[in-house]
Amino acid sequence: MIDMLKPKDKKFVHVVNFYLKPGLSAEDIKKFEDGVSSLGAIEAIQVFNLGKPASTDRPVIDKSYSYCELTVFNSIEDHDIYQEHPIHKAFVENCKHLWDKVVIFDSETIDY
Repeated sequence: MIDMLKPKDKKFVHVVNFYLKPGLSAEDIKKFEDGVSSLGAIEAIQVFNLGKPASTDRPVIDKSYSYCELTVFNSIEDHDIYQEHPIHKAFVENCKHLWDKVVIFDSETIDY
């Protein structure tokens, strides 16, 4: 059974697309994957997912990123806790040299 968000389940959604530097070693990629995966342990997160571009191929799909992190929070306050959490700060400090660019999409669910 799929656990769907109900119309009154307001959430804060944080999507982070990472563009890793070209030519990284397997060791560097593992360091990034381990680091970003560690974020899932932050208690304020309700949903955590890490993925790579899918094989879908349509003109509207942007597959230029390397990894996509999806996190869902109950509130913007929980998101703010995540941003200041020691695990998050350690990830950024230890892995920021591995990416060229990060693009973030934050959204708040709407009533429908």
